[in-house]
This record gives sequence, structure tokens and C-alpha cells, in this order.
Amino acid sequence: MRSVIKLSVLVYAVCLLGISNLQAADAGGPSKVEIRQVSGKYSFFVNGERFDLKGAGGSGSLAELHRAGGNSLRTWNTNNAAQLLDSAAKYNIMVALGIGMGQELHGFNYNDTAAVAAQYRRNIRQIELYKNHPNVLCWVVGNELNLSPNRRVPVNPKVYDALKDIVDYIHREDPYHPVTTTFAGASREHIAVALERCPDLDFVSLQVYGGLARMPEMVQAAGLTKPFAITEYGPVGHWEMPRTEWGREIEEPSALKASGVYDRIQKGIVNDPTGLCLGGYAFLWGQKQERTPTWYGIFLKTGEPTAVVDALTRYWTGSYPANRAPVVDSLKLDGKNAVDNIYLKPGTSATAKVFAADPENGPLAYKWVIMREVGQRSEGGAREIEPDGVPFTILTESGGTITFRVPAEGGDYRIFCYVFDDQRRAGTANVPFFVK
Repeated sequence: MRSVIKLSVLVYAVCLLGISNLQAADAGGPSKVEIRQVSGKYSFFVNGERFDLKGAGGSGSLAELHRAGGNSLRTWNTNNAAQLLDSAAKYNIMVALGIGMGQELHGFNYNDTAAVAAQYRRNIRQIELYKNHPNVLCWVVGNELNLSPNRRVPVNPKVYDALKDIVDYIHREDPYHPVTTTFAGASREHIAVALERCPDLDFVSLQVYGGLARMPEMVQAAGLTKPFAITEYGPVGHWEMPRTEWGREIEEPSALKASGVYDRIQKGIVNDPTGLCLGGYAFLWGQKQERTPTWYGIFLKTGEPTAVVDALTRYWTGSYPANRAPVVDSLKLDGKNAVDNIYLKPGTSATAKVFAADPENGPLAYKWVIMREVGQRSEGGAREIEPDGVPFTILTESGGTITFRVPAEGGDYRIFCYVFDDQRRAGTANVPFFVK
């Protein structure tokens, strides 16, 4: 298997040499990126200058990221990488470029040597295509490869043999960029197996949400001695939040998300006592459906920034932006909170009230949506289908309060309120309820 892979390397290197050299000439050649320890703390250095990582992951606006004070974007694959890297150059943004690998969680079989070899060939081609772009910061090979379909059974160790082949290729062919892989959480066992099979990772990447505040203890418990980055952090994860009696996760309002994210950044990144933390990437610079359309996206689907952008701007620059998103603290349904397990009778009337304010005391506008809950819940961040909105009648409306007609059909629903200021910024809150 390894001999076949080495032969493939030669073939692809010859085929792609011209392309790589052309890109290097057009873009001015690769930046030299190193990880150094200075005064007991590890940091990235780009062309000899210290690079304090201020990152976000996703495909949202690079102009917005630059305005917020961010200097790096993380991707999960190389889709549209040429355009992304060229756009990043305009805003002086460095890219942690993702190299996709199949996950056992989603059915990739690492005992299938033909599939593994094909994956390797695809990936080295992408590495050759982009390694000479000056805005590549590092390679992120694979995402959460430690997740298995049965969480009680570790992944096949051949996962990390395949990872090692790609890491070794990068070290041979690209001396300018460090390479990492990401782990869901910070399991000592998972990290130990990976580093035993693939010991030459330049740094380790961890992905944590509510646990970010406990990062120093988690790193110590994992026995980490390599530098690490937090390649995903954000709101408290849906798996970490309370659920209703009928099993639906309860999402924080946008103001609580923002304050929580900022607090956890201080505890887990800024005040890191280990000296190993390189910084991190907030999730998600964009929007996605995962349990709800608002849980992880730092922006709405229609593009409006939320209060998490304000929190990140404060972290990255030291100050909030001049205009901040509406502060949405809570949403009550018939005077009850989401944790109260709200049951409504079909066809009756109910009252929803959102508690929101504008930091600049400007006017606010409100949009109300009722949706069925997600039918098939995804795992490991895979694609999830957003439910359609449910038509409903608003009987009365005044400011942030509505009285509405409860849907006639039984089942589990969620009511959302989107709150907008007059500067195209937004806040959100939602409450699950059950009709019976």
C-alpha cells in the first residue's frame, strides 16, 4: 500500500509541478510559517513575525471578518480554495486550509485500501495546487476523525495510518506550513492513539464548546505536551444543553450566547496557563442548520451579524463595534421559559414575549416564525435539513409581544423571534413547545 502511494506521489508531483510554480509566481510565493516557543508560550510566526491568531471558521464575508479584527479563516475542505485564498489576500487574512478525509462516523471504511488510496491521491493533488499561495497559514487534515458510529468503540487505528501518509507527504513536499488534525473534545485515549500512529503533527487541534472554560484542566488531563489550537469554539453545544420532556434541545438567546462565548474565551484561551495554546477559530462565520437555523451561525441566513460578532470584535480589537446587535435576553411563551416544558392545546391562543433592547437605544423590528422541529437529527455536524416554517395567525402584536393561534395539528414545534435594529444587525431567541 505504502509503495503504491509513493509511486502516486511521483506521478502527481510531475503533473502538478507546472501548476504549482505558476501559482507561486502569480501570488509571490508561499509565506514561511513556523510555530515557535517564546518566553514559555507557543505562537505562529509568519515570515519571521509573530502572528497572534484571531480566527473564525466558515465561508462568511471576509470583509466582515477583517472589520471585526479577525486575521484568519479556517475551512474544512478546499472547495473554492483558489478564489478564497485570493480574496483573503485582499484583506490580509491567513487561511487554515482544510484537507477533507472521510469519517468512520459517516461510513468511510478505512479497511478499504482502494478507497484510502483514492482519498490520498485526491488530497495530495489539493496540497500541490495550493501550497505556494502566500495566504496559506497551515493545513488542517481531517475533521474529528476520532468520532465513530458507536461512541463506546474507538475508531479503526488505520484512520491515523491514512492521516500519517498525508502528514508525511506535506512534511516532504511543503516545508513552509505546519499541519494538524482536529479532535472532537480532548480525550486522552483518542489523542494518544492518534499521536502513536501519527507522531509528527506540528500541533494538535481541539474542538470544544461549553468546555472551553475548562480547557486548561482538559489539556492537563489529556497529557498534551504539543502546542494546540481550538479549531472550533462557540455557543454551548446542543448536546450540552437541557432538553424538554419530549427530547428537544433548548437553545440560548443570542445575548447569552455572546456573553458566554466571550467569558469562555477569557478562561480557555486568553488566560491559558499552559503556554501551549495557539489561539482558535470561532464557529461558525456564516450560517448553518443544526438543530435550529440559529444555533451555531454567527450570522443569520439573510446575512445580518448577531451579538457574537460583537463579542469577537471585543476580543480581537479590545472594543465593541460602534453599532452593536440587539441584546436579546429571553423569550417567554404564555409566561413560561423553555425549561418549563410548554404544552399548548391545538387551535387555542397563546402569547409570546421577547425581551430585547438596542444598545444604542434605536428602534427595533420583530419577525416571528413557527417551525416544526427537525425530523432527522444529524451527527458530527453533518448536513441537516431545515424544517419549513408553519403558517400561523398573529391575533395581536405590540412591540415584542404577540398573541397567536396555536397550530391545529399536534406535535413538537418551536417559535422563533428575530429582532432587528436599523443598522442591519440582529438578535434571536426561540422556545420549543408541544401541541396536544
